[in-house]
Amino acid sequence: MGSLQQKNERSSEKDQSPNLKGTFISVMLLGVFIIVSWVGVYIFYMMR
Repeated sequence: MGSLQQKNERSSEKDQSPNLKGTFISVMLLGVFIIVSWVGVYIFYMMR
């Protein structure tokens, strides 16, 4: 009976976890923006 209870707790924890796909995409886009900005500033500095 303890095994069944543990199984139910695990499945309910799985259902309650939020979907973080949108958060991951937002963070990756922010990272790309920061990298592109730094590369742009570096190229601008080197052209002067």
